[in-house]
Amino acid sequence: MLSAPIRFWTGASAGRRRAAAGFTIVELITVLVVMGVLGAVAITRFFDNGPIQAREYADQTKAIIRYGQKLAIAQNRPVYVSATGNLFALCVQSACAASDAVTAPAGNNSGSSYTKAQCQIGGSYVSTWMCEGKPDSLTVTASRVTEVGAGGMFFFDAMGRPYNAADIANPLGSASTFTTPLTITVTGNGTAVVVTVEAETGYVH
Repeated sequence: MLSAPIRFWTGASAGRRRAAAGFTIVELITVLVVMGVLGAVAITRFFDNGPIQAREYADQTKAIIRYGQKLAIAQNRPVYVSATGNLFALCVQSACAASDAVTAPAGNNSGSSYTKAQCQIGGSYVSTWMCEGKPDSLTVTASRVTEVGAGGMFFFDAMGRPYNAADIANPLGSASTFTTPLTITVTGNGTAVVVTVEAETGYVH
C-alpha cells in the first residue's frame, strides 16, 4: 500500500520565501527619504555656477592684462589697465575716452549682460572695447586697492613692466615699477581663483 510522500520544509526554502516578500514599508520610506536628500543636494550643486563663473572671469581677467602688456611692448607706449572691481579693460590713456579704448583682438568683447552694463564710456556700451564686466555673483579683491578697486588702474610701460596707480601721472618720468606682486582674487560661492601680476617683469599668471 503506497503512502503519500512526506515533504519537509528546509531552512533554505523558508529563507527564499521570506526574501520573496520584498521590502517592508519602513525600508521603502527610508530609501525614498535618502533619495530625496541626495537629489536636493545634487540639484543645488548642478545649478550653482558660482565656481565656474569665478574661473571663467579670472581667465578673462588674465587674458586682458596679458594682452595689455603685449600691446605696450608691441606699440612702444604705455597701456593702462582699468580695474574698478566691476570690470577689467584696456586703454591707451589713463582718462580712457572712447578714442582711447583698446579694441578687442576678436573685434568684440563677450557681450554678456554684465559686460554691457559695466563696459560703457560716456554712458554707452562699447562692444569693440577690450573690456569684460564682472558677474554680480562674484567678488573681486586685490592686494592693493589703488590698483584694483573703485577707480583702480595700473599700467605697463613700453618694456612690459607694471607700474602703480600713483605713477600714472608720470608714466615716462621717474615712476617706479611694482615693488611687490599684485594679486587679484576672483571668488564665487567659496571658490577663489587668483591672478598674479609679478613685480618688475609684469609676468601675468
